[in-house]
Amino acid sequence: MYAVLDIETTGGKFNEEGITEIAIYKYDGHEVIDQFISLVNPEREIQEFVAKLTGINDSMLKNAPKFYEIAKRIIEITKDCILIAHNASFDYRILKTEFNRLGYDYQKNTICTVALSKNLIQDAPSYSLGKLCRHLGIPVTDRHRANGDAYATVKLFKLLLDKDNEKEITTQSIKYFDNRHEKLRIVKILESLPETQGVFYVHNQEGNIIFIGRGKNIKSEVSKQFVKKTTKAEKVLKRAYEVSYEETGNQLLTRLKYHLDLDKIRPKYNIIRKRKNITKTFNNPNFLIIDKGRKPEENSVILIENNEVIGHAFTNLAFQENQPHILKSILTEIENKQLAKIIVKNYLLRNKVQKLVRLSDETSDSPTS
Repeated sequence: MYAVLDIETTGGKFNEEGITEIAIYKYDGHEVIDQFISLVNPEREIQEFVAKLTGINDSMLKNAPKFYEIAKRIIEITKDCILIAHNASFDYRILKTEFNRLGYDYQKNTICTVALSKNLIQDAPSYSLGKLCRHLGIPVTDRHRANGDAYATVKLFKLLLDKDNEKEITTQSIKYFDNRHEKLRIVKILESLPETQGVFYVHNQEGNIIFIGRGKNIKSEVSKQFVKKTTKAEKVLKRAYEVSYEETGNQLLTRLKYHLDLDKIRPKYNIIRKRKNITKTFNNPNFLIIDKGRKPEENSVILIENNEVIGHAFTNLAFQENQPHILKSILTEIENKQLAKIIVKNYLLRNKVQKLVRLSDETSDSPTS
């Protein structure tokens, strides 16, 4: 069951608006079975531009019922209903605000016909109610009045329901008041992640990378990121649509890939600090850094040549250690060699790796710095 509504307000500061008119149509998916339409005395002045837009002025509302006088009727007509509105977040917020003033916690699941239209009617020139209805041939009377807009939304919603044959898109468009959708979305993301070391990439709905993270346990690190309460972390969570990842097998490669990708992609919600350039060279200009791979029989290899970090690869063939020309064919080349040198140099000064192989007659098992 659905309750299709539209609300007109006084305008003004956020959460200080008052309702001037409300229209609700109870709709069973086939026909309207109940309705409630009323002007409302907001007990505050209407903004001048709003009065011009809607045609509702202060004098019209002097004898209109106040919200507390119609609150019970609103609860009755919307009982067991999903709220439907064009820009539902606005109408639902206004309704919740009015009920909050009465000390009542009004909670409803909602569907926004703007979002639903964007999923089902992708060639519309505009998704404003008036232009969208005109595009679809839906008649609209009393535009910017609650009754006219609510009834047009009923017609629009009916068309969208008919277009969504399996009702799958409509069901997915429900925004649950208890954030059930958000929780399910996060659970689905986490289920796809491994409990291995690596770098992860948080994508928004458009596929853009908005945050990069790293850790010894990718799944655990993503979970930690999603429960943080900072403003930036909450923005990442709200926009997260998918998380991709790359397993690295060891701490050095994790650190190297993380900082190189940060520098190249520059995600919106990462803090990227400048690093001091270093002029020192490695003790040996040509060598391999060999460390753990992504699985037991595999090694990671980083090639240093002429004092530059050339690239990295994963291999399980030991003979490639002494065959740089073969190794180069499987390397992932590094573009920002100066940054890579800073990362590798600093890491080797403070940490051990499995093996260092000089590309000469000698083989060294001790760290090179």
